Amino acid sequence: MNVNESAENYLETILILSRELPVVRSVDIANRLGFKKSSVSVAMKNLREKKHISVDTSGFITLTPSGREIAEVIYERHELLSGWLTRLGVPADIAAEDACRIEHVISRESFDAIKRHVAGN
Repeated sequence: MNVNESAENYLETILILSRELPVVRSVDIANRLGFKKSSVSVAMKNLREKKHISVDTSGFITLTPSGREIAEVIYERHELLSGWLTRLGVPADIAAEDACRIEHVISRESFDAIKRHVAGN
């Protein structure tokens, strides 16, 4: 994957927004994350240069295959970890915050082990 946590968060946000909205624009990402549009524009430029997103002439943002792959991995981690923590009794808001931190640092091996354990329950 080899992208930083910030890029992973942006890609995950684009994935989520693309499931909710007909098109994704920088302003949608800025609104969702609570960031300035100028900060999002810089991030989108970096993601475009790394070929993780494409931006059409109307400013609509689309994940490329590499961007979608990264976003789906992070989103799966987030969903599984936040759900698991909630089932363990952690309040939903704290579980979501913790999952957001864990999803970026957990190894594939540890995540896969947790996933197998959760599936067995």
